[in-house]
Parts: sequence; structure tokens; C-alpha cells
Amino acid sequence: MTNLELKNRDLKVLWHPCTQMKDHEEVPLIPIKKAHGVYLEDFDGNLYIDAISSWWVNLFGHTNKYINGKLKEQLESLEHVILAGFTHEQVVKLSERLVKLTPAGLEKCFYADNGSSAVEVALKMSYHAHLNDGKEEKTIFVSLTNSYHGETLGALSVGDVELYKETYKPLLLETIQTPVPFDMSLEAAKEAALQFEALCKEKANKISAIILEPLIQGAGSMHMYHTEYLVLVRQICDTYDVHLIADEVMVGFGRSGELFACSKANISPDFMILSKGLTGGYLPLSVVLTTNDIYAKFYCPYHDYKAFLHSHSYTGNALACACANATLDIFETDNIIEKNKILATYMGDVLQKFLELENVESVRQTGMVCAVQLKDYPPKFRAGLKVYTYGLSKGVLLRPLGNVVYFMPPYVITHEEIKIMMYTAYDAIAQLID
Repeated sequence: MTNLELKNRDLKVLWHPCTQMKDHEEVPLIPIKKAHGVYLEDFDGNLYIDAISSWWVNLFGHTNKYINGKLKEQLESLEHVILAGFTHEQVVKLSERLVKLTPAGLEKCFYADNGSSAVEVALKMSYHAHLNDGKEEKTIFVSLTNSYHGETLGALSVGDVELYKETYKPLLLETIQTPVPFDMSLEAAKEAALQFEALCKEKANKISAIILEPLIQGAGSMHMYHTEYLVLVRQICDTYDVHLIADEVMVGFGRSGELFACSKANISPDFMILSKGLTGGYLPLSVVLTTNDIYAKFYCPYHDYKAFLHSHSYTGNALACACANATLDIFETDNIIEKNKILATYMGDVLQKFLELENVESVRQTGMVCAVQLKDYPPKFRAGLKVYTYGLSKGVLLRPLGNVVYFMPPYVITHEEIKIMMYTAYDAIAQLID
């Protein structure tokens, strides 16, 4: 099998996500045969450094031996069982560990199978909890400007990235956006919090929850803000009886520099959403953690109609939970957060070099996520696509967000691989000047 043979077969039958398929008349489609560590290998033997962790999911490298072993072990005993009326050891063990590792007060786990689905769970659970308290008018959700929470209809409703949302507006829930802090400064955090508080003063009796991506807005061009905003929003939510939903689908499991971004601000949300890195990038799984207080609002005889009747066929899948437990094992035994701080420092040092380029406006970093903001290029110029194709030609998978080139590699990357990854992006950006 060659790249060309598999590509031709693919294009006859597949419709790829977040893709204008016509682009593949010119842009190469890369068939991957195998992968190991930070490297993807195609059918012609070419290697690519996975600088984006295959859409932010991979933590400890592709085909990680430890996770592989635990997955194979689980295959021999149980692949899946209905989680309504049944349970299994992997999901109980995972839930116990997540309750222990996440911020204090998050005591119950509700599973789904991807980030968007978990967002839907949290939105419904928030509204329903208020409803069970007799607060029927709390039907509005607030999110931050420039936010992204997924692409199912409820998740799209609370997002604010026009590229994803504009087409489907007639189908979406009515929501309100409050300004995200303008930049990473303390002053910006305080100003944005004042604006959210003003909104709550006016409409708190109708607001169910605010949902936000703590510290880093992923699909919102890796926009970053100060931890103080989380502190202030938590205080405002407590004052006005508004739930705080922390969407840590992207920033969870060490991306922010700590295991969870909320921990950096020393706050605990009412709902925390986890997915992506939860299984180390192996299998689809997501979870919503919430408080015993929220849980208690649904605890009643079945005929009272207060139960949370929401389900997914693969909820708490045993294979996915085994991968998640293996992922947490690695965090526990390998001192990952401290090792990541060393890697992040090195990435930050290399990041400064991009400021030498005349077409770079700024750079920013939070933990293991770095971003390079290019100066304005019109959409028709397709700067991101040019960086992407240049990167592939040099053996690096980069996938810019418009005029933002970012780095979010697996945690097993070495200093030398970081240098190759980032210097390739540097050269790609420099090529745009010509």
C-alpha cells in the first residue's frame, strides 16, 4: 500500500471533519500507517512530529507501551456493559481517582463519550437542578466571547466562534456572551469580571450557568487570560446563584501547567467537563463531575420526575476507562507535571525567537501550550494553510487556527524534537514574508 493508493480510496468514500473537501484537489491528504511517541509515519515511510497531539488528545505519545498493555489486559475480561443498572471495576476506580484529583467538592461523575456530549450533559444538568429547586425561569446560559465548547447544537449555542456557529444560528438556544478578558493581564481580568457581574445584577434570576474554558480558549485562537478571572467569576456565581461550568476538555490533564486549570486559580466549579486527554488519546470518553449538592437535587422516587434521564450507549465504556486509568497511573508514577514545567520553560525560551519576525505580532504561553500571533493576513491569503503545508514538507504536523500558529505536543517530546517542531514553524512563518 502507498500513500497515493490509500488517499484515492479515501476520497471516494470519506467526508473529513473541519475540512473543505475541495481543498484536497491541491492539499495533500496524509494516510498514516503507524505511530510511535511523537511521530506519525505514512505509507511511504515519511515521519511527522505530531505538534498538536492529534487534536489535543494525545498525552504520552502514540502506541504508549504502558497504555497498550492495560488496554490489551482489559480486552480479555470486559469490553463494554450497559451502565444503567450495572457497573464495572474500571469505571468505579476511575471515578474514585477523578474525585480525589479534581478540585474539592466535585464528588460525583457522570460519563458520556466526547466533549460536546459532556457539555450537553452539564447544560441540561444545570438547568434541571434549578428546575428541581422550583426556579423555572433559569433558562439562559452565559459564555465568554470568542469561546468554543463543541459542535452539537447545545454546545454550539454557548460557543462564540462565528466560523462554526453562524450557519446554524436559527437552530440554536438563546444565550448571552460576556466579554472574555482582553489579554493575560490582571487588569483585563478584573474589568471582564465587572462586566459579568453587571450582567448578573440585571439577569441572575434567569441565568442558569456560565460556561467557560479556564485560562485558554482553544479553538478561539488559543486566547489566554489571567487566573484572577476564575477567582472573581466563582465569587460572582456564589453571590447570584449561578452555576459555574468549567470546560476543561482541552486544558485538563496538564496542558495548563497543573493537572487542572481550575487548580491554578484554587477554585472549584459546580461542574467540570473532562475529555480529550482523559484516555491519553486512545478512545472516546468524557465525564462531567459535579457536587453532592447538585446530585441531591435529583435523588428522589422515580415517579417524582426529578431524575436525570440522559444516556449514551457507550457511557463508561470499560476499554476507555482502562485507558484513562492507565493515563492516571503515568501521572502518578512519572512526576509528569514537574517534568512538563521543564519542557514548558524550554518551549517558552524558543518561543521568544518568533518575535524577531516582522510578521509576528505577539507570542503567548500557558503551561504546555504556546501560540504565535501573526499580523493580519486576509482569509484569502490562507496563511495557516501555507504554514501547514510547509510543515508537512519538513516532517511536522502543524494545524494553525487562522493567523495563530500554536504548539501543543505530547508530553514525551524531547528538547531536540521541540527545537525541530518550533524552528520548522519559524521557517514557515518567515516564508510568508516573501
